[in-house]
Amino acid sequence: MLDIIIYNGTVITMEGEGVGAIPNGAVGIKGNLIEVVGETSEVLKDYKAHRYVDAHRKVVMPGLIDAHIHSGIALLRGLSQDTDNWMEKGLWPFHKVLTHEDRVAGSLVNIIEGLKAGTTTFCDYDDPMREIVKNHAMLGTRARVTEMVNELPDDLSDVKVGELYTFDPAIGQRKLKENIALLEEWHGKENGRITCLLGPQGPDMMSKELLLEVKELANKYDTNIHMHVAQGDREINQMVKRYGKRSIQFLEELNYLDERLMAVHLTEATREETHVLGRSGAAMILCSGSIGIIDGIVPPAAEFLEVSNRLALGSDQAPGNNCNNMFNEMKFTAILNKCKVKDPRVFPSWKVLRMATIDSAKAIGLGHEIGSLRKGKKADVIIVDFDSPNLVPIIQEPIRNIIPNLIYSAKGSEVETVIIDGQFVMENRVVLTVNEKQAVRKAHEAAAELAERAKASFHKMDTPIANMMKDGYL
Repeated sequence: MLDIIIYNGTVITMEGEGVGAIPNGAVGIKGNLIEVVGETSEVLKDYKAHRYVDAHRKVVMPGLIDAHIHSGIALLRGLSQDTDNWMEKGLWPFHKVLTHEDRVAGSLVNIIEGLKAGTTTFCDYDDPMREIVKNHAMLGTRARVTEMVNELPDDLSDVKVGELYTFDPAIGQRKLKENIALLEEWHGKENGRITCLLGPQGPDMMSKELLLEVKELANKYDTNIHMHVAQGDREINQMVKRYGKRSIQFLEELNYLDERLMAVHLTEATREETHVLGRSGAAMILCSGSIGIIDGIVPPAAEFLEVSNRLALGSDQAPGNNCNNMFNEMKFTAILNKCKVKDPRVFPSWKVLRMATIDSAKAIGLGHEIGSLRKGKKADVIIVDFDSPNLVPIIQEPIRNIIPNLIYSAKGSEVETVIIDGQFVMENRVVLTVNEKQAVRKAHEAAAELAERAKASFHKMDTPIANMMKDGYL
């Protein structure tokens, strides 16, 4: 006897080389695992269940994976847009007044946002992660989490653009200890839904000695390293000034380039550097929306795909991307890369969907557990309502229009049901595990207090955003 049978839907398994579509398919779930995937008639003939879900005119597919998100800075959404030097002029002036309580409150709403748009797995990369991770445990999401480790002082708002950062080894050791404590307390918890990584923020934000210490710990704990790499000209400038080398060359010499590394962005990586990283076995995490808004750049994902398929998509963070929605990320990725090379054939919809499901799962080290619908994998399943006007009609022959419409037409609000680890986490668009309205109210209250704290220093700022506000454009 199965616990759940979802039937009569178009099942997108993501098995094989494409999307593995079954036009009238069914998925059977027992406990936290998928027991059967197949034609509806066959599954209903061979299996019984405690609960049946009719997916007529709906799409049943693996939950989406957000391979890179900083959920703890969600309260800064919309405060850092339309500026040069996004980090220094946009983020840092507000970041310095962000409390731990603000981070936790914003994180909960940010995760709810992603969950309601079909994200079931989050690679959350922030601090204080030992508190933020409790949001994932409470919500029921799958999370691959890490503390963000650096040696930088908390207040960097006075650092001039281009000025070399000052490192504080005591700060680095404190943050590294938090990361180790996270690993020892949370890795494998919540029935295995929570797994932990090591999270150096970037090669420019910590000493060579601390980077080497992190690498040793990754081997000791047999886990991955989640790190920004070549994420902007700011980083490259820091690396050349400090070491006389660009980021990827420097990391290669430290033996960082291997299958443990999840390298985020590669915004400033050259074609050759991208190939070096891809051939090493390291994964690339592409955040098209964030880098497009922050830098006006399309990272070298096409170049990476020339040598490796270990490419995943991430939404990054609310103050850069404004939107932590993987449907949005898939659409951005397809369109920006088509425009970059002036070729509508590149980054087709089926390939981009793989980057948010099975290819992403492989890139983050969970390909054996999630990312596709197959017997024995974890039951992370979403149901998308194709009665939404923007997804009508459904055509199966002679051309199946479902995958292009998922990528180019869906907004995420069409996701009506989310099952994670065999449990209903959202049903009929209602999150079942937390009080969404209460979470939103607390985030609004925390943001109002944060804005009040930021006022005094903000009014002294001479930045594009501050001037837009003073001139009445915002």
